[in-house]
Amino acid sequence: MEKILVADDDRVVLLTLSEGLREAGFEVVEACDGLQALALCQSEAPALALLDIRMPGLDGLELA
Repeated sequence: MEKILVADDDRVVLLTLSEGLREAGFEVVEACDGLQALALCQSEAPALALLDIRMPGLDGLELA
């Protein structure tokens, strides 16, 4: 099963995307800011990361 990181500071967006991906059969890890997303990238090694461009701490462009 492929692992996907979803990072967004908007809880509604985060939960909606994550739920849809789980229903499609993916394993999902979630982050609510860029620093948490960076830590999860290092520890979980996701195959794909969906990143919000504007997040506190570290934005999606910096993280990518």
